[in-house]
Amino acid sequence: MISRIDLRGDALPEGPALRDLLPRADFDVSAALEKVRPICEAVHHRGDAALIDFAEKFDGVTLEQVRVPAQALEKALAELDPAVRAALEESIRRARLVHREQRRTTHTTQVVPGGSVTEKWVPVDRVGLYAPGGRSVYPSSVIMNVVPAQEAGVASIALASPAQAPAFENDPAGGLPHPTILAACALLGVDEVYAAGGATAVAMFAYGTESCPPADMVTGPGNIWVAAAKRYFTGKIGIDAEAGPTEIAVLADATADPVHVAADLISQAEHDPLAAAVLVTDSVDLADAVEKELAPQVAATKHIDDRIVPALNGRQSAIVLVDGVEEGLRVVDAYGAEHLEIQTADAAAVADRVRNAGAIFIGPWAPVSLGDYAAGSNHVLPTGGCACHSSGLSVQSFLRGIHIVDYTRDALADVAHHVVTLAEAEDLPAHGAAIKARFGWKVPEGK
Repeated sequence: MISRIDLRGDALPEGPALRDLLPRADFDVSAALEKVRPICEAVHHRGDAALIDFAEKFDGVTLEQVRVPAQALEKALAELDPAVRAALEESIRRARLVHREQRRTTHTTQVVPGGSVTEKWVPVDRVGLYAPGGRSVYPSSVIMNVVPAQEAGVASIALASPAQAPAFENDPAGGLPHPTILAACALLGVDEVYAAGGATAVAMFAYGTESCPPADMVTGPGNIWVAAAKRYFTGKIGIDAEAGPTEIAVLADATADPVHVAADLISQAEHDPLAAAVLVTDSVDLADAVEKELAPQVAATKHIDDRIVPALNGRQSAIVLVDGVEEGLRVVDAYGAEHLEIQTADAAAVADRVRNAGAIFIGPWAPVSLGDYAAGSNHVLPTGGCACHSSGLSVQSFLRGIHIVDYTRDALADVAHHVVTLAEAEDLPAHGAAIKARFGWKVPEGK
């Protein structure tokens, strides 16, 4: 059900050579880019009419309007299962606790007497958030996008999610995003919600339409079409990341419980047939036991043939055998997993040595599923090895640092000769002249 890659014996290569040995899904955003280009431009030129046409073409629904009426949000919350509401409220509470601590404060550095640089943090004015709604429904992604934006102080927050096809004739929920998505928005106080999915939602936020003002930034996970649309608009709007298929890596030794490891691999595989499930271990006995555990656990769940089995069988999933935990650390750092579980002896100490991961889950009682819903951490994380240079979504994602420079005449005079010297070294004499003009064209000697 899952392949093996044996990296024991020979010395592990460095850098790209090691990354090339590791499993990874095929995810060609460049090829998808050309397909989303006409979709994005149709939204640019035709606005809401294009969104309505694409909803019928891609989602099988006929929309009367793109923006979700306020009464639909209220109705979704009123009809929400009380247990689901309680779970969402607890997830929101925990996420707020964590993200509130990420706020940045204005800080002034006194560089010299009379000269200071202040860094103030300003939220973006307006964000468009995306909650997927294809194979599964993700109210948790609503929380993970909205909470950090709110805690950052973003004044204008809009959310888009695909319209759902009617489940039966005259289904009142048809043509709207999933009711649990709408209920989560209502719980969070987000009342600007749009029935738009995939590249069309990103284009709506980037260009604006009759019903939706343009946004400064778009965040949220999605499929390859969302990733391609984000790439298309890079430079026009801010984006969080080009999220690829979800992935889990588990670094485990002989102390790990194979039942737990197998369950955690399956939990990510059920997202998508391209989802990656990778076990890195120095224990052949554990590898054998996990492989034995997979079959009965897969058989006992759902989404078997359309998601889990293709994901576990795919080239993106594997059991990677290494000589020891030390070598395992090198492998998981080269892989840079979205989610990394450490199930080894002294797991906290091992986790402390990891450099590349979107989020790290320590020991047997912190599975990825906890982070997906109720750890308080954010589950919008870098994929495809991008954890080596990028972070997950946070309050910081929605803030801009602005430097404020405040110098007196004496403070400028003290450093003027250095500024002029560097300007002349770069053959930019007008830069130096801007300093000289302030001192009657005679540069002070300074210190």
